[in-house]
Amino acid sequence: MTNSIRDITEESNCIFIIGSNTTEQHPVIGVRIRAAKRQRGAKLIVADPRRIDIADYADLYLQHEPGTDIALLNGLMHIIIREGWYDEAFIAERTEGFEALKETVSAYTPERTSEITGVPVRDIEKAARMMAENRPGALLYAMGITQHTVGVGNVMSCANLQMVLGNMGVPGGGVNPLRGQNNVQGACDLGSLPNVYPGYQAVTDPAIQDKFEQAWGVPLAKEVGLTVTEMLDAADAGQVRCLYVIGENPMTSDPDLNHVRQALEGTEFLVLQDLFLTETGHLADVVLPACSFAEKDGTFTNSERRVQRVRKAIEPVGESRDDIWIVTQLAHRLLDLGVVNPRQEARYAAWDYGAAADVMAEVNALTPIYGGITYERLNNGEQLQWPVPTTDHAGTPILHVGRFSRGVGHFEPVEHAPPDELPDEEYPLMLTNGRVLYHWHGGEMTRRARGLKAMYPEAEVQISPADAEDRGIGDGEMMRVASRRGEIVAKAQVTDRVPAGLIFATFHYPDSAVNFLTNPALDPVAKIPEYKVCAVKVEAVDGHEEG
Repeated sequence: MTNSIRDITEESNCIFIIGSNTTEQHPVIGVRIRAAKRQRGAKLIVADPRRIDIADYADLYLQHEPGTDIALLNGLMHIIIREGWYDEAFIAERTEGFEALKETVSAYTPERTSEITGVPVRDIEKAARMMAENRPGALLYAMGITQHTVGVGNVMSCANLQMVLGNMGVPGGGVNPLRGQNNVQGACDLGSLPNVYPGYQAVTDPAIQDKFEQAWGVPLAKEVGLTVTEMLDAADAGQVRCLYVIGENPMTSDPDLNHVRQALEGTEFLVLQDLFLTETGHLADVVLPACSFAEKDGTFTNSERRVQRVRKAIEPVGESRDDIWIVTQLAHRLLDLGVVNPRQEARYAAWDYGAAADVMAEVNALTPIYGGITYERLNNGEQLQWPVPTTDHAGTPILHVGRFSRGVGHFEPVEHAPPDELPDEEYPLMLTNGRVLYHWHGGEMTRRARGLKAMYPEAEVQISPADAEDRGIGDGEMMRVASRRGEIVAKAQVTDRVPAGLIFATFHYPDSAVNFLTNPALDPVAKIPEYKVCAVKVEAVDGHEEG
């Protein structure tokens, strides 16, 4: 997030949510957004193919077709530029490429945008005016924007819109992705991406390579690595022989689960490090029992880049150990077995992190954005949002104040492109997916909580009354959903929350997880799968067949 949660909810005059089920997936932020609307009169615009709960609170709800985000965003910019509502001074002083953007969005008239997205012309016009008249405005998005084959283009379009309006580097503005899982921001910050070292330092930069080689005492690969989806494809092809899975359950969270199972079953050696014996764990050769957050020390970094101390509340339960201990022990065992390259022996021998604070000290030394985020400062209660380059730096609640990190902001014109897979005669419906309030991600923890399981005990698929009637499916009855990759059986929830032609499913329950159906097609840049849209067919399941 370029801005802080407090900043958005207390300073924004217009909050635009697109591709985020905020009240269910970020309920604390959702409460504060509703309070901003109710108490301050902030305008709220929600764009989503499904009428999610927060749409009921919106001043304007835009129900666009799945996979048409770029067209909608371009259409809004078309009107803002046409009417002269753009921030001319901001664009002239702080950006480049505006003329190219202007030319691209000129083709996205309200009529054409409406034809592509399904949003009425009057609502597109109304949204553009509302954004222009209520600045500063914040844009919030989540995986409904990123999990597409045009995910990068979607994000670029969000940034384009906010720069056109001059909503960058100011309180109450910004482009604000709401992270999908706890500490996923921290994991990305500290190198859990295939193209960067910690602190988003490019693995292909010779100077950066040299810095880390000198610090770690080992030669490092010079090329970009594989994403999770690419690793599984490589494992299925026999090009990856060992997978070490830490705190992830690809047998519920990756697309095309039948293919995932085939890849994992064919992997020569599969290691899982987790709290529970997950669906992936049942396929593993070795399971290493890890600790929960309550059993170890460390830090989490939340969506607004705020680094928060985590303190051990209880001793590890049973044979579980914290991740630092497990990984350090593996390093030493490899050394003892003599399987480590001699050039790396010194580094492995010195790999003795006595505590989480030792890891943070190394992070401070090698990661400029975390350079001043020390345990001493965190233990003293300082609220630090990176970048914090030095120990006397107060942190950065708002990014891009005065200038962008690259100097000037670059407009990147993007054309609408349809999803990789669209409905046809055989698979006539579109599927989208997400989570519900009561469960989280693959449900490894929430499905074990009796109260949460009582509130949402089994998988449900939302289907419109018209589509349900056409197929003889009653509310609460079982239905089969099939794509080109697999099928699931789940209970029908007949609701007008989804329009005709669209159904919604979750991936919390492994036997009926939506990821048996989802499309593994990738965004060519970010390599993220197109989880959010694919073509499916639906039919009723009679009681005899169900049994």
